[in-house]
Amino acid sequence: MRGDVEWGSVPGLVRSAAERYADVEAVVEGRTRVTYAELGARVERAAAACVANGVEAGDRVAIWAPNSLDWMVSALGAVSAGAVLVPLNTRFKGTEAADVLRRSGARLLFVTGTFLGTSYVASLRRAVAEGPGLPSLAQVVVLSDDAPADYWTWKDFLASGEGVGEAEVRERAASVRGSWPSDIVFTSGTTGRPKGAVITHSQTLRAYEVWSDLAGLRQGDRYLIVNPFFHTFGYKAGVIACLMRGATMIPQPVFNVDTALANIASERVSVLPGPPTLHQSLLDHPSRDAYDLSALRLVVTGAAVVPLTLVERLRTELGVETVLTAYGLSEASGVVTMCRRGDEPTVIASTSGRAIPGTEVRVVSADGRSVPPGVPGEVLVRGFNVMRGYYEDETATAEVLDPDGWLRTGDVGVLDEAGNLRITDRLKDMFIVGGFNAYPAEIEQLLGLHPDVADVAVIGVPDPRLGEVGKAYVVRREGALATGDDLIAWARREMANYKVPRAVEFVAELPRNASGKVVKGKLRA
Repeated sequence: MRGDVEWGSVPGLVRSAAERYADVEAVVEGRTRVTYAELGARVERAAAACVANGVEAGDRVAIWAPNSLDWMVSALGAVSAGAVLVPLNTRFKGTEAADVLRRSGARLLFVTGTFLGTSYVASLRRAVAEGPGLPSLAQVVVLSDDAPADYWTWKDFLASGEGVGEAEVRERAASVRGSWPSDIVFTSGTTGRPKGAVITHSQTLRAYEVWSDLAGLRQGDRYLIVNPFFHTFGYKAGVIACLMRGATMIPQPVFNVDTALANIASERVSVLPGPPTLHQSLLDHPSRDAYDLSALRLVVTGAAVVPLTLVERLRTELGVETVLTAYGLSEASGVVTMCRRGDEPTVIASTSGRAIPGTEVRVVSADGRSVPPGVPGEVLVRGFNVMRGYYEDETATAEVLDPDGWLRTGDVGVLDEAGNLRITDRLKDMFIVGGFNAYPAEIEQLLGLHPDVADVAVIGVPDPRLGEVGKAYVVRREGALATGDDLIAWARREMANYKVPRAVEFVAELPRNASGKVVKGKLRA
């Protein structure tokens, strides 16, 4: 079933879910419990307020806030009014947020009050006062009961839409076409300035109908959404997928292992996608056995490095029925390949699965020619899921999208004979040791097998003889005593000499962005 045919647009999906799953619990947030019918009514109220305040079809509406019910309502309300959603990374500083607001031409911004001890309102106001300003930004709505005099509170904003009738709101929502942009997702910016990938309604719906089918998401599932909503994995594999299936959403604003364990136990959570580090921390928690995790049945994870033992531990220690790995990027609607239920554990642990239906994946050499199975090269993808381009950036778009529709991902990968893809690294992270290509993710995966290593990242550093060599940043397991020399000696026994790090630095934690990716630029700096 093609999602873009069934629902037409994201507003069509919201309306359908409100009718089809009316009495099903849609969102649980603390003591607040909202059914799908109630969620639909809240979204329509937010859409009415957007219409009342001059939001037109195609206007960009931004949101800068952590996972919450209000995030869902404000975002889906804006999209139901025909706006293009621009989610902002909650780890952005004020100047970074202002830059994306300026470049996207956002007309309206929904912003959290205080999160993780930071006043986002104060941060934004300071950035605007010190920078070139935000001429397109007409209104700011604070998702709180308090707001400066020139900003709206969430309550007052919603009240401002009371003069807009239900018929007008539904007519506006029904006018949204599947071919229109639904969102502009700005890349995480680990390798440079973030760029905005433009994705349409029909791309979103089709991709996450496929994702939901392959993952086996179903009505009655209770889904703990820890992945940030500003990221495709949180918003689309989370909110959009749940709307399609009538699953219950439990948003968690920031990952904390104790909170996650408590939520899984008390809410009988059955679905928990997230990066490998999230699942590893659950498995390793000293009080894990005190929590009832027996309802957990579906885990979807993915990264360049998925520890080989993680899949087996989730299955044997937690009894998780389905563990899948997947690969995607913002420029391809967040999903490119997925394992299938029934795949062998070795396939799930060592690859990110095969191309999803409707897409093609190739691996090519530096001169653009396809390489045979087993040979690493840059991963290219073509299909319905590939973005229309970067927002108002033709030069950057031309660098990654060729005239035949192939998207250069910038990721290095290997295809096996069955078409399963294994991501080995970012093209920009690869370094050359005495003429040999060294892929940090591969080295990290091997080092991660050492019993004293809890987390590890490898970068290339200059070397007078070999050009570059590896340096490992290691987080020790609690109570571990391994030295740098111990790890290097161990590595010499386990991997080819050119892959062996020449230096080891122990750190308390690795710098990660809000999507869970290690920010290697900070390590290099």
